[in-house]
Amino acid sequence: MNLEVLRSYLARTRVTEDPITPLAEGDARIEVSGFALTSNNISYAVFGDALKYWNFFPAETDADGAWGRIPVWGFGVVTESLAEGVEVGERIYGYFPMGSELVITPGSINTESFADVSPHRAEMASAYSRYTRTSADIIYRADRESEHMLLYPLFFTSFVVDDYLEDQGDFGATTTIVSSASSKTAIGIAFLSRARGHRVIGLTSPGNRRFVESLNIYDSVVPYDEISSMPKDPSVFVDIAGDPDVVRSVHTHLGESLAFSVSLGGTHWNHGAQASTEPLPGPKPKFFFAPDQIAKRNADWGRSGLGERALAAWGPYVVWCAGWLEFREVTGADDVRDTYLALLDGRTDPRVGYICSLSK
Repeated sequence: MNLEVLRSYLARTRVTEDPITPLAEGDARIEVSGFALTSNNISYAVFGDALKYWNFFPAETDADGAWGRIPVWGFGVVTESLAEGVEVGERIYGYFPMGSELVITPGSINTESFADVSPHRAEMASAYSRYTRTSADIIYRADRESEHMLLYPLFFTSFVVDDYLEDQGDFGATTTIVSSASSKTAIGIAFLSRARGHRVIGLTSPGNRRFVESLNIYDSVVPYDEISSMPKDPSVFVDIAGDPDVVRSVHTHLGESLAFSVSLGGTHWNHGAQASTEPLPGPKPKFFFAPDQIAKRNADWGRSGLGERALAAWGPYVVWCAGWLEFREVTGADDVRDTYLALLDGRTDPRVGYICSLSK
């Protein structure tokens, strides 16, 4: 079973069933036991064509147009294997479709992990094609699977963004401004940036302002319609909302005080058509593609060195999140679809993390 969306109109969904076919030699069948669903997955869909997220798990094109399977982070169990070095019963963590199972072609196998080397994933970023064995994962704890699914992919993105900014000397800025301040990725960036002594400003909607303020990790919380009230200090802007009106407001207000502007997501996915063609004041926004910085740090520190640094930052963060975050289990196609649509429309409670399954 798979939940698919129409790539040209993300609010249109359908449920499909893949035919069960015998495994080819060298393949493995994975049951997707659970996955997290967050606004980050909306960003995957928004940038699905530009960054080829749709290519990970191809779906059909029919009279309605091209359909897509949005990638999610979760856990799975190997239920059948004709791949040497991948055993039935192994529990793994990685990138899955919103579905109940996935057939992969394991390759680049070692004691810690393996990759899906299926032809359609050959040119995709390796960070998204690798599956970690929970038995060898330094991050994994059986009692923290929900936190792992929901928070770790977003936190790791936050960690990589913060590392990139630090690696660049923060472009001379002393203030970090983050849009979509209630999102998990923004919260992670704020947590890490503040730990480095930066002043952090969170931009959010009036409806989420009280929640964002309650986190006590933003030095200032500014509603989108009050951006002109921000101090004009040397700043970097991390845009997670993907709303061109917000980006223009920040650039126009800060002007030359804006040292660097980076785009990370599209939580305000339905504002994209309003973008102006007029040049923005200040620096040209750069799209941040996390695998590029991951590849750099793998070269600098080695894969294990990067993992150890991320783990050191993850520990305090996940403990802090326990003070405000609650989890909600969502099972079955109808409820998972409703949760996806609520995230798409911005109708979810930022205090709640959704752990989903289509195999129960």
